[in-house]
Amino acid sequence: MNRRSFLKSFAASAAFASGGCRNFFIGKPAKVVPPGQKVRLGIIGSGGKGMYDWTHLYAAGAEIVAFCDVDSSMIDSSLAKFQELGGNTSKVRRYSDWRKMLECEERNIDAVTVSTPDHMHAAIAVTAMKLGLHCYVQKPLVRTLWENKIFGEVARETGVITQMGNQGSSGSGHRRNVELLQQGVIGDITEIHVWTDRPIWPQGDAAKSFTKLPACRPPANLDWDSWVGCAEMRPYIGDRPDSYVFPFSNKYAENIKGVYHRFNWRAFYDFGTGAFGDMACHTMNLPFRGAELGMPTKAECKMAIEPNDVAYPARSIVEVTYASRKSRIRKGHTLPETKVIWYDGDHQPSADIMPQVVATLRSVPRTGCFLIGTKGVMCSLSDYGQTALIALNGEAKVRSTTKHPACTALGSYLPRRKEKGEIGIYGEFLDAIKGETPMIEETHSRCYADIEHSIPMMEGMLVGCIAQRVPGVLDWDSANQVFIGNREANSYVKPYIRSGWDFA
Repeated sequence: MNRRSFLKSFAASAAFASGGCRNFFIGKPAKVVPPGQKVRLGIIGSGGKGMYDWTHLYAAGAEIVAFCDVDSSMIDSSLAKFQELGGNTSKVRRYSDWRKMLECEERNIDAVTVSTPDHMHAAIAVTAMKLGLHCYVQKPLVRTLWENKIFGEVARETGVITQMGNQGSSGSGHRRNVELLQQGVIGDITEIHVWTDRPIWPQGDAAKSFTKLPACRPPANLDWDSWVGCAEMRPYIGDRPDSYVFPFSNKYAENIKGVYHRFNWRAFYDFGTGAFGDMACHTMNLPFRGAELGMPTKAECKMAIEPNDVAYPARSIVEVTYASRKSRIRKGHTLPETKVIWYDGDHQPSADIMPQVVATLRSVPRTGCFLIGTKGVMCSLSDYGQTALIALNGEAKVRSTTKHPACTALGSYLPRRKEKGEIGIYGEFLDAIKGETPMIEETHSRCYADIEHSIPMMEGMLVGCIAQRVPGVLDWDSANQVFIGNREANSYVKPYIRSGWDFA
């Protein structure tokens, strides 16, 4: 079977009705790995964040079977790292096209990692899941709302284990702060502010201008056709101008000069989800879980600097409204409609919004979130929500959640990982595949960042990403996956998929 036939065989088995609802589909059942055996991995996207992922999975006990990367230099680096870690490189196969890897290695692997540009996450993961392969997918899980729906459907039908790579989820501090919010330590949460210092890559007018630079031949180490993948084909463009000045110094971003490959693709609508999709998976993780957010109903971009038709704005403020909902933790309790205000471009909310925090810290943290409840407030001081401060109504300053009596009086119920640092989320994924982790009531799965969490959280974020492109208030019908009365917004729900790269 050639690569195109391999991919089309899956697309043919999953027809779509005109309303976007998928007909019943049966993929291969999830692969079973008995306790005590190693999970065999195929690595798709081996460099950059991909190397971070596979080295942590290898440290957690996985077996590396194959490396796949469109950039052969990334595989060279990974093999060198693998050898440094004591691995036998002679037993590891290498590929530049993930379709070829899945075709050749389907019987030899149990799971894959997907650490590629955002626009390829769904295509790779959905195809792998239909083969019964478990998937560790870097954040954001997918790039579009249509892909989000498909991802969830296929994962449920095949029964595979999935884990989104918002690695802060494994931290005991994060899980404790989630427990406190879910148990109502600050009451019913009505408003949430979330902010980030990203993007650290060019966005706005600068990113658009780079697409007009002269095209050139891709370097010999890069498979450009596979890099573009599902997206519309376009010429390769080399380095951005040296004259471009970053809004603030960041050595990592400044050292990567390619317009698309290897890092700056995040800015472009066709390939990434901008700062919102990149960082909200981390920074919004605590408030999304703690407030038990679910269905988004509307979104509006309140501010956009340098909006354009190619790349996300240089900085923005987006407001997403979530419907009232039944609490899963406080049985019989209804939670109110909640507004989430997102800030990016190194833009923080006004100090007036959080006087208790400013009175304690003397400034607003550069990245974090702030939750306003009927009984008090909570502020996270980082992306992952590991450290948080709380003040109840009438208290002029905030205190650590580890010391405030209102917090210490509340019980604990979420499972904790024993591993130190961020390796926990990787170990949880491997253990879940082997059935060695407890079921988590909140997500109805063995992984804390499985689809019961990642799919609904992605939906609100992706509605917000479309609001960055389409002005005005966007009314979102979650049940039917459509924007009400807005043709332009609806045109961005489903991605362009290049012929030969169909996957659903």
